[in-house]
Amino acid sequence: MQEQNGYRAMILDQVRIHLESRRLIDLSLTVDPGEIVTVMGPSGSGKSTLLAYLSGFLDPAFRASGRLMLCGQDVTALPAQQRRIGILFQDPLLFPHLSVGGNLAFGLSPSVKGREMRKAAIRQALDAINMAGFEGRDPATLSGGQKARVALARTLLSQPRALLLDEPFSKLDADLRQHMRQHVFGRARAQGLPTLLVTHDEEDAKAAGGPIIRLAVQG
Repeated sequence: MQEQNGYRAMILDQVRIHLESRRLIDLSLTVDPGEIVTVMGPSGSGKSTLLAYLSGFLDPAFRASGRLMLCGQDVTALPAQQRRIGILFQDPLLFPHLSVGGNLAFGLSPSVKGREMRKAAIRQALDAINMAGFEGRDPATLSGGQKARVALARTLLSQPRALLLDEPFSKLDADLRQHMRQHVFGRARAQGLPTLLVTHDEEDAKAAGGPIIRLAVQG
């Protein structure tokens, strides 16, 4: 079991990120399948830079070294689209010109082939978030919580190998935030996704239930 978990883990091996002479990140970390590791720190501590590095969108102005291993593969040099890392942001970022079903179809993995199989995958995804029958709805007619659930479903339909959460609950009201924490964390654990959460909210970190890494602003 340990060998299997190690294979499916997300491993940061001596990852160091600099901006000119300033060191922002110096981190070695293993995130096991279904584990949620929280990264906290003040503005300027490198949280967003770390997520950009992991997802493959690090600005060339930064200098990075070390390795990112995912499911036993070194993905450090791979472009973003080949890493298969899902990301949830503060905003749902649903496409306004597409229906709910169209948004979910956009996230479908290429491995799901054929019109009927794709439609079935979308129906199953909507059932899983208690939004059956919403395929034709305009995203503008959804509540904040519904938009957040659709964004999560779209991310999971891409069959990611890891999940990055960039303050995904920060714009939700308190009751909805608690519900979405349970939903997102529950799905990540159920699918065995190594997950990294960036947040300013101590309650997010507590609900995640995993290790907490606190970054400091480097001089």
